[in-house]
Amino acid sequence: MKTRLTLRPGQNGTKKLVAKYGRRLVAVRYRYDPAYRMRQKTVELIEEELPWDPVTRGRTPGDLVLLRLGYHEDKLRQSVKAAGGMWLPERKLWQLNYRLTMAMGLSDRIVG
Repeated sequence: MKTRLTLRPGQNGTKKLVAKYGRRLVAVRYRYDPAYRMRQKTVELIEEELPWDPVTRGRTPGDLVLLRLGYHEDKLRQSVKAAGGMWLPERKLWQLNYRLTMAMGLSDRIVG
């Protein structure tokens, strides 16, 4: 079975499903089965939503973390350097205090 088309809520082909499922609708997919010559329309729904705090892996605000920054991100590299970040050439990563990393919104750049 192959999925040929994935639609997001609000796109053509999803209007009735948006009316039926509302905010819970995440995606509509059309799958094709050449063996049985069938097309299936599937929906992806949100079943429940609960508050969540990301796990910090036992890190404390004073811990040092490693960050991956792109070479072309000059301004970001300068701001990390200004915040006390250190370039580790042997690892090709930046090292910065965890609290500052979170304050700068760089949690998605943490390596490991």
